[in-house]
Amino acid sequence: MQNNEIAQIAKEYEEATNTFLSACEKLAPADLDKAKQDGWNARQVIHHLADSEAQSCARLKRLIAEPGSVIQGYDENIWAQNPTLGYTQLPIENSLALFKASRASSLEIIKRLSVEQLGNAGVHTESGAYDVRKWLKSYINHPKDHAKQLLAD
Repeated sequence: MQNNEIAQIAKEYEEATNTFLSACEKLAPADLDKAKQDGWNARQVIHHLADSEAQSCARLKRLIAEPGSVIQGYDENIWAQNPTLGYTQLPIENSLALFKASRASSLEIIKRLSVEQLGNAGVHTESGAYDVRKWLKSYINHPKDHAKQLLAD
């Protein structure tokens, strides 16, 4: 039987996934490349979320399997501006598929966690100590924050 805290985390995680996907569905094709006040357009946000979630899934696995690991940060703005990565030109379909697959994979892991594993920790190169509980709360908020960004003028 799943612990109540883990069940709640899984529920919130899944809801956050759906919130972001719902925001993406509300976008018209013409909305993808409109500049936002904070600098990134919707296309860049979607590609960022895909890459971020792929990283997050791998990092979650590392925190579970290898407590004490170093979690390597990356400069998301450099990724968003890199022409080879194509954040400003590539279609969003593959990135949405990557986002969905990464979130689904992570969700299955979350559902299998023990309460003790929520305390597994590592050190993020930019943010310092991170345990699984803190990591998951961050990745519950991340797609919700970007969903708001997508729908803002």
